[in-house]
Amino acid sequence: MFDVGFSEMMLIAVVALVVIGPERLPAVARTLGHLFGRLQRYVNDVKADISREIELDELKKFKNQFEEAAQSVESGVRAEVTGAEATLSSIAAETNPGEPGAMEVPAPAAEAEPGAPEVVTADGTAEALVARAHVEAGGELPGSAVPAADLPAAAEQKTAA
Repeated sequence: MFDVGFSEMMLIAVVALVVIGPERLPAVARTLGHLFGRLQRYVNDVKADISREIELDELKKFKNQFEEAAQSVESGVRAEVTGAEATLSSIAAETNPGEPGAMEVPAPAAEAEPGAPEVVTADGTAEALVARAHVEAGGELPGSAVPAADLPAAAEQKTAA
């Protein structure tokens, strides 16, 4: 901080001893030591505050860059999803112009009743719809030798075995 050598300090001590006197010199030296310690702590606190502010600014810049990148990725994904939805909608419209989202396909002769079309939904539950219709009618499930009314008992027998 200051370039004070040993000889300058001895000169200051002799002048202080003459000016202040030998009785009050220890109390004044102790008070100056306390004040110097407080000054050092204050300077260190200011340095720490400044470095924290600099780090905070850097973190804010990083946060902004991260948010911009996330928004860019989100907009790209949204554009891709929108494009895929448009493509799927156009394919569905070409396949079945009457009803969007569902497509009528004739069921195989072994499973369908005569003259009843099978509806294939977007999530592919055509087999579940056919099975439910057969169960509600009280008949056998396609490909099963067990009547629909006996399904719970047949399931219990399989789990017990």
